[in-house]
Amino acid sequence: MKMEIFENAELLGKAAGSLAAETIKKTIEAKGEANIILATGTSQFHVLELITNDKEIDWSKVTMFHLDEYIGIPITHKASFRKYLMERFVKKISGLKSYHLIDGENNPIAECKRLNAIICNVQIDLALVGIGENGHLAFNDPPADFETTDPYIIVDLDEACRKQQWGEGWFANMDEVPKKAISMSIHQIMQSNMIICSVPDERKAKAVSDCLNGPVSNIHPASILQNHPNCNIYLDQHAAALLKNK
Repeated sequence: MKMEIFENAELLGKAAGSLAAETIKKTIEAKGEANIILATGTSQFHVLELITNDKEIDWSKVTMFHLDEYIGIPITHKASFRKYLMERFVKKISGLKSYHLIDGENNPIAECKRLNAIICNVQIDLALVGIGENGHLAFNDPPADFETTDPYIIVDLDEACRKQQWGEGWFANMDEVPKKAISMSIHQIMQSNMIICSVPDERKAKAVSDCLNGPVSNIHPASILQNHPNCNIYLDQHAAALLKNK
């Protein structure tokens, strides 16, 4: 695991985006295609902006998989992660080979089965992720399931996770925040050849400390990133404020 700390979220995002873009291009050069996982949320704003503006990426050789999505949220809802990725990624580029969004309005069991059939024989080259205020990785809230090998799973969202979504302004009140989601599993994320984890904001400082200062534990789900052989952690100075060894 490698870690870098930046002065602010924009510099963090540009550095993470630059590494992501170079990784995609080198992967295409080496194997003729690239398979990537994209996350959403405020941590990815600058990352996605940089990679979508890179004119040297041949998107016709890139397949994108979606990290997580609420169950029961229409794509027209401002909190929809499908909406986010369509607006901030898919519509910003041309000729994408393929993309697989999670349909949270579909039957959740059937949707997991559909996605699992697609991704089960795919080697992911790059995963872009973040860390939640409760330490979650994707929507794998604590205590996260470190054992399941199913690529996509149905998960319960804990109160801390739901408060974060409300606090970020995606919902008018807590009652509107869904209690369930479809998430890529911890096991599936960890199978990626490279992981780039972007974490800005002082709201994430305790979670970052819990996940990176302490031992690997499903109580702090993103702590599993310590075990990945090619994980790059990008923090701003606020998110890194509580780290012991900066």
